[in-house]
Amino acid sequence: MDASPLHTLPMGPHALLVELDDLAHAQALHAEVLRRRAAGTLPAVRDVVPAARTVLLDGVADPHGLAAEIRTWRIPPLTADAGRLIEIPVRYDGPDLAEVAELWGMPAERIPATLAALELRVAFCGFAPGFGYLTGLPEELHLPRRATPRTAVPAGSVALAGEYAGVYPRSSPGGWQLVGSTDAVLWDPRREPAALLAPGARVRFTDAAAASAASVEQPRT
Repeated sequence: MDASPLHTLPMGPHALLVELDDLAHAQALHAEVLRRRAAGTLPAVRDVVPAARTVLLDGVADPHGLAAEIRTWRIPPLTADAGRLIEIPVRYDGPDLAEVAELWGMPAERIPATLAALELRVAFCGFAPGFGYLTGLPEELHLPRRATPRTAVPAGSVALAGEYAGVYPRSSPGGWQLVGSTDAVLWDPRREPAALLAPGARVRFTDAAAASAASVEQPRT
């Protein structure tokens, strides 16, 4: 990918914040840091925390030295097949489904197939434990947030806003467009790891109703 200027900011004695031009470069840097750490060619880093245009490296022995090293890297673009694939079955029963269909200029019945055809990616996590901001929606599917946020969005709600998709891990206020729901558990502190979605993972929304119908139609042997 084209080079992006790196702005490295040591954050105290053991942390380094790397600022980039955009989300694509931040995702590529995050993947390169993880690759080098797994290969043992990166100085010790305890935590790697990506965001929309930054990557925070925490637990670093020498932030200034690491900053100088990162500025010499040639960072390859993120490949489409990088990261673990997670499939999330979705029931398309959201209260905003008809409104989203109108904004997209398609019948509501086409939305499950439209989303199932996309492979999304967890760019970063935030807002609530287990909430991943999923990228990969083409520009024509970007949506405005609701003019009036809801005071309570049910856990498991599948939602869209701007360039992102996401799944609410617990009941909370929210202003995203709700198109469906899932029984997938996004956050479970008894599980290791507790979060189902981690930055870099690939995500596909599958149609729970279609899968259920297909299983019912299987002939008996």
